[in-house]
Amino acid sequence: MGNSQAFAIVLLIWAVPTVLAIVFHEVMHGRVALAFGDDTAARAGRLTFNPIHHIDPIGTVALPVLLLFLRLPVFGYAKPVPVDFRRLSPRRLGMVAVAAAGPLTNFALAAASAIAFKFVSTFSLAGMSAYVLPRLLQASVAVNVMLGVFNLLPLLPLDGGRVLAGIMPTALARGYARLERFGFLLLVLLLYTDWFEAMIYPVIRAIMRVLLA
Repeated sequence: MGNSQAFAIVLLIWAVPTVLAIVFHEVMHGRVALAFGDDTAARAGRLTFNPIHHIDPIGTVALPVLLLFLRLPVFGYAKPVPVDFRRLSPRRLGMVAVAAAGPLTNFALAAASAIAFKFVSTFSLAGMSAYVLPRLLQASVAVNVMLGVFNLLPLLPLDGGRVLAGIMPTALARGYARLERFGFLLLVLLLYTDWFEAMIYPVIRAIMRVLLA
């Protein structure tokens, strides 16, 4: 197997579950928002699982491929599903539910992928499928666990930050929301310093060990 073919297979193994994880994550934000009374995502045509409606050329394609090529921690994002939090009823409970829906969906997908991996492992596959399918399912577990854990970090604009803001007293939540302007910088520092490996990787590895045991 040549280097280019090997890289293409690795790209396939990671790209498919990454796109699916991101799309399901975003769709569930919109579906839960609809359940709480906000149809903004529905009117924008964003409650479909068709990846074309959610893919961001940079965040969903170019960035994960570049990070994979550079062997750096892989993450990505889709076009955010539009949610008008003012239309949620009850508003604060709706905000927490909408924010939590994405990461919880990723954990559900990780569990489903782990079950599928164990099921596939009982069969004797032949050819390329024997190499690709188990690794694709393992990658799906990894991607969804990473996306779920990462998005639950209590930093705005991540989902964990929105959950935290939703359960804080109103005065504290307003002050906390002002920190969102520094969110991207904090995320970069977290991802590409020893903090991520020291604080987040152990959690990710522990969850994966439980799912793939």
